[in-house]
Amino acid sequence: MFADKLYINGKWVPSNSDEWVEIENPATRKIIGKVARGNEIDVDIAVNAAYEAFKDWAATPVAHRITLMEKVLDFLLDNKQILIDLEVKELGAPKKWAERAHVDGPIARLENYIRLVKGYDFVTDLTHGRIVRDPIGVVGCLTPWNYPLGQVMQKVIPAILCGNTVVLKPSQNAPLSSLILAKAFDHAGFPKGVFNLVTGRAGEVGNALATHRKVSMISFTGSTKGGKEVSAMAMESVKKIALELGGKSANIILEGADYKKAVYTNLKSCFDNTGQTCAALTRMLVPKKHLESIESIVVEMSNEFTVGDPELETTDIGPLASKKQFLKVKKYIEEGLNEGARMIVGSVPDSYENGYFVTPVVFSDVHNHMRIAKDEIFGPVISIIPYDSVEDAIEIANDSVYGLSGAVFGPEPLAYEVAMKLQTGTVYVNDGKRDIDAPFGGYKQSGIGREGGIIGIEEFLEVKSVFFKKETVYQL
Repeated sequence: MFADKLYINGKWVPSNSDEWVEIENPATRKIIGKVARGNEIDVDIAVNAAYEAFKDWAATPVAHRITLMEKVLDFLLDNKQILIDLEVKELGAPKKWAERAHVDGPIARLENYIRLVKGYDFVTDLTHGRIVRDPIGVVGCLTPWNYPLGQVMQKVIPAILCGNTVVLKPSQNAPLSSLILAKAFDHAGFPKGVFNLVTGRAGEVGNALATHRKVSMISFTGSTKGGKEVSAMAMESVKKIALELGGKSANIILEGADYKKAVYTNLKSCFDNTGQTCAALTRMLVPKKHLESIESIVVEMSNEFTVGDPELETTDIGPLASKKQFLKVKKYIEEGLNEGARMIVGSVPDSYENGYFVTPVVFSDVHNHMRIAKDEIFGPVISIIPYDSVEDAIEIANDSVYGLSGAVFGPEPLAYEVAMKLQTGTVYVNDGKRDIDAPFGGYKQSGIGREGGIIGIEEFLEVKSVFFKKETVYQL
């Protein structure tokens, strides 16, 4: 796929750089496409287009915004197979996972945002006035490569439905699905300037968006390090910021839990998407006296996951997304051995000549001070940490700069009591299932703000309090 243009002000236009970013298939290491390498000039043109479009779009009735967004939904549904094929190729996601997590999930998010906005009250009357929720302005959306379409949906869709205009900068490693989304907005007939797409490198396009004086908000998903850098630039002009950052989530397995269910859930959470999920359960906390029996379950179940060609229906785990990721994960696995952890599953990856494949790794006898237990590895690597008491387990789980997700398996109500003591934005208790209306985000260095549900919609609104005489009634 060769995308030689950017989507700005309702048109496909060439970049001012006349340069390209190549897209690599991580399973074959072959170049499968190129996208335009946007620059600061392109960003300025896109932001100005969004800025000019904002006044009229903010005044557009919500019902009409929804009608146009429903056309985007229809376009994506019609092109679902194209999207699946793109995620298999640009990300290396196995077919089953590409369909469920990278296409069906994001489309469901879009449908849900439409449903929520239909019933959302942008005005709340008070005794002496009202609360009005206004769109913010131009929103710069900076999205990652690990869930290329999913993270875009969490930002672009609610922002535009709320009356904002958007400039999207997708990841340079996995931008192809965003091009399909741009085609969807074009097909739906959105007013020019409401949605703009500038592909390119983070340090060029992303930084230009973060510092542009006409951008009112930056919504960023990525590493904690990247979030700190972007937010520092954005705060020079006191932009609103929303940050969805890293995680090192703990799964506390209590004595008396269904150990097989707890282990399988943990493995799936980390091994799906090849461990490239910010909310993955990467620390498995187990009762010290049951360590050996739980290790046996881990070894047995880990062998059920098939690593290989993402084009095959039988593949569970595809490659890591890039050479950079491969070398990073390899380094952490070596670090784990050097720190004295005991590898009970997997091996140190060797060559990436035939793709960036890494066999899942599980370390045991890990202590929370080890780097493999503290740092976000972003690969299929799990640390088993034994604990002495329930209080000890809670302390270990909370002893992290992150607080994005977590889980507790064990007898209720103890499992629920433990979950309530965890300093994290999301907690699963036993076989709890995620609710699409629930917000997602983290405590501490896992981010600022939330995505999803009503709270995710309200991230893209400003709140105004209006006061007037009690007997006066103003119709909006």
